[in-house]
Amino acid sequence: MATLKAVRGTRDLLPPETALWNRIEAIARSVFARYNFGEIRTPVFEDTSLFARGVGEETDIVSKEMYTWEDRARAQSEKPQSLTLRPENTAGVVRAYIEHKLGETGQLQKLYYIGPQFRRERPQKGRYRQFWQIGAEVIGPPSAGSESPLRDAEVLEMLAKLLKELRISGWTLELNSVGSAADRARYNEVLRAALEPVAPKMCADCQRRAVTNPLRVLDCKVPEDQPIIETLPKIADCLDEDSKKHFAAVTAALDAAGVPYHLNPRLVRGLDYYTRTTFEFTHGGLGAQNALLGGGRYDGLSESIGGPKAPGIGFAIGLDRLVLTLQAQDQTVLDTIYVDTPCAAYIAPLGEAQNASALALASDLRKRELRVEVGDGTFRLKKSFEIANKLASRIVILGEDEEKSGILTVKNFVTGVQSKVPREELAAVLKKPAAELEG
Repeated sequence: MATLKAVRGTRDLLPPETALWNRIEAIARSVFARYNFGEIRTPVFEDTSLFARGVGEETDIVSKEMYTWEDRARAQSEKPQSLTLRPENTAGVVRAYIEHKLGETGQLQKLYYIGPQFRRERPQKGRYRQFWQIGAEVIGPPSAGSESPLRDAEVLEMLAKLLKELRISGWTLELNSVGSAADRARYNEVLRAALEPVAPKMCADCQRRAVTNPLRVLDCKVPEDQPIIETLPKIADCLDEDSKKHFAAVTAALDAAGVPYHLNPRLVRGLDYYTRTTFEFTHGGLGAQNALLGGGRYDGLSESIGGPKAPGIGFAIGLDRLVLTLQAQDQTVLDTIYVDTPCAAYIAPLGEAQNASALALASDLRKRELRVEVGDGTFRLKKSFEIANKLASRIVILGEDEEKSGILTVKNFVTGVQSKVPREELAAVLKKPAAELEG
């Protein structure tokens, strides 16, 4: 029988790597809380029409990459419902905003999420078919200031803060505006006309996108297509005065906050819901596919899926790629984010009769917030030492004599010192750094 393995494009995350992921998530939660964001958790699958209407039927995500199936577990008289594993989370957050009538509060909704997304893409380094994202959205009625360029600048300043606290340096903020929905539609027509004579010379994806979704041509990473892309019209030439004013206010606020950025007139977001401000944070440690995170404004998304007017802006960070970026940093930088702390102690009962006492001792130490492991009385002492030396900085020996006297034998693997410690003092001793001598 063949050995079962994880499905292609997925992977298992194991300790100690999961500890690094947890640390990253904890830092993100801490930063988001300071900016008054709360967590939202949406289902991992939604009605397929949410993504078709929100993300766009002609996008690669909807047309080629979604995991979709028909749910037949309904009444025979009903038509099967088409369901899709979420390929991104913004549409689901906006659906929740509408469904729960969050706009009726009259307040801005500042929401973040951490969780898996699913796309049927070609697996490669840092890109998986099940991948994890950290993202956030700011959405609300116009009366709450949701259209304000200050919201855009605040999100970007928060991201700069997050990367700083993650000790990621060397990033570049690429910034552009794709204008209003009307600007974007106008630019699409200009771009489609410009692509008509040159598209046959481009890659197969660009040839298709030139007809179905011209903006996505600007996302092409094929080196041979770049000289052609450089000659195409820029979206800045199609922006109306309101869009120009909005973008100028965003950059002015970033300047005031000291957030560096690079204007990139070719930067667009391929999803249909994006308007005005678009951005990417890139990093050289990721190679040619150098986008670390991206996002933008989506002022018409709520209306496109049947909701009220609710302008918004958001972003998503690929957690897999964020980890790769961190691992590309100097090891001393990585150590400031995550230190794999060993167990404070390994409790080694010297016989099965001491197993219950060993568990009670471990329970008491854990109540005092110490990380400990418990052995088994069937182990020979040599085996207990071998296991303890791999897991912990100290071994606590619990035999019949120690059980009766309450005086425990503690061997420190760092200093090599073996000492006798009263049970009531054990927690205090174990909380000291293992490099310290123990009397």
